[in-house]
Amino acid sequence: MAGGFVTAWAMFTVIPAPTVEDFSRPACARAMRMIPVIGLCLGVLAGAAAALIEFLDGGRLLAMAAGLAVLALANGCFHLDGLADTADGLGSRKPPEEALHIMKQSDIGPMGVVAVVGVLALELTAAASPHLAGWRGVWALVTMPMVARTGAVLASRRGVPCAPTSSLGRLFADLTTPVTLVLDLAGVLVVSAVSGWLLFGVRVGAAAAAACAIAWVVEALWQRHLLSRLGGMTGDTYGSLIELTGLGYLLALALLA
Repeated sequence: MAGGFVTAWAMFTVIPAPTVEDFSRPACARAMRMIPVIGLCLGVLAGAAAALIEFLDGGRLLAMAAGLAVLALANGCFHLDGLADTADGLGSRKPPEEALHIMKQSDIGPMGVVAVVGVLALELTAAASPHLAGWRGVWALVTMPMVARTGAVLASRRGVPCAPTSSLGRLFADLTTPVTLVLDLAGVLVVSAVSGWLLFGVRVGAAAAAACAIAWVVEALWQRHLLSRLGGMTGDTYGSLIELTGLGYLLALALLA
């Protein structure tokens, strides 16, 4: 378990970690098992930044913006980059091979810019919404990255193929076993719902459980579209799934909590 955590930390954050040399499929399976835990750790960092701004009376909007900025910087904007590349590829309306080639380009086109700005704007608006007033917004920032990363766990489950030209897709596609999938999803659901219940009451706990379910529906719909358009998963599509799963969770909380 510790090895999987270190591997996941090294692969999915820019925060210094012990050197990792084993990136085999078994090592990646252990890392994928721990990726929601990595999300929770990053969420704590984001929540701490937001809490500090709240404590200094900097205002809720600034607090939530600071938390989201810390979250993006902690993973090197890796998932946002994947979202942008995926938007550019799909927005080209080209056949799968050409769309995948566009996604590999280092520059970001207008579709990618709109996707990133739109997702960040919606996340900020949701986190600063009236239903997440006060410390509820901080709690939402703590739990959101954990829920978001289940998007990658779901997309790496057995039976989901990788795109033919994706090296990262080959490492993670068709990897997560049903047992790991159930344990990860159940753990994330329990942590989100129970923490919301203990901190803010039954309504928020129930809203967190519902938000998890809604986020997973968003993930399933987006994953289905990606598979129909591209034929399989890539590193970029994993990033887009993480971002949209997290967005679905935050929007649901903003409406239900």
